[in-house]
Amino acid sequence: MELRELLRPTPVVPVLTLEDPEQAVPVACALAAGGLTVVEVTLRTPTAMESIRRIAREVSGVVVGAGTVTRAAELEAVRRAGARFAVTPGLTPALVDAALDADLPLLPGVMTPSEALAARDRGITTLKLFPAAAAGGVALLRALHSPLPELVFCPTGGIDAGSFRDYLALPNVLCVGGSWVAPKQAVAAGDWGRITQLAREASS
Repeated sequence: MELRELLRPTPVVPVLTLEDPEQAVPVACALAAGGLTVVEVTLRTPTAMESIRRIAREVSGVVVGAGTVTRAAELEAVRRAGARFAVTPGLTPALVDAALDADLPLLPGVMTPSEALAARDRGITTLKLFPAAAAGGVALLRALHSPLPELVFCPTGGIDAGSFRDYLALPNVLCVGGSWVAPKQAVAAGDWGRITQLAREASS
């Protein structure tokens, strides 16, 4: 399935950094109960691969992707773990080649028009603007739309409950990524009801 079709059902992709794989299934279920059925588990902890495996295996109806992929070798590993797509903070030829070899949809991070053009030249038209707020946020995305109307973005970085709707109102924004829908404190406390409520507010 193409990346746009994977991401289209959700306005917000929760970005999860999970310290304990026992949290993976309940947090994914809590987010899905609130209407967010696509999640990104970042490779920032030693247990990230196991968290991806558990969500992919045990939570039907949730699409799990792997985030903070920075090395080509990680693409095949996350695909074997069950990730349906991969997210990178930047764009390199090696990452694009590895994603093609692994037959894994790639959401590469870009920050400039030149990087967006480089991605388009490799056939990638769904991109992550990162770090969105620092790069120029809504104003930058609005400026990119006219010269590059074929590109759509999932901006991530510095987006929260107070700003995400401004991004979603843009014609070239497919969804946004953010961690506010699953705060670390709520995950650590097992406050799944709070996470479901935040997801419901975001998906509405």
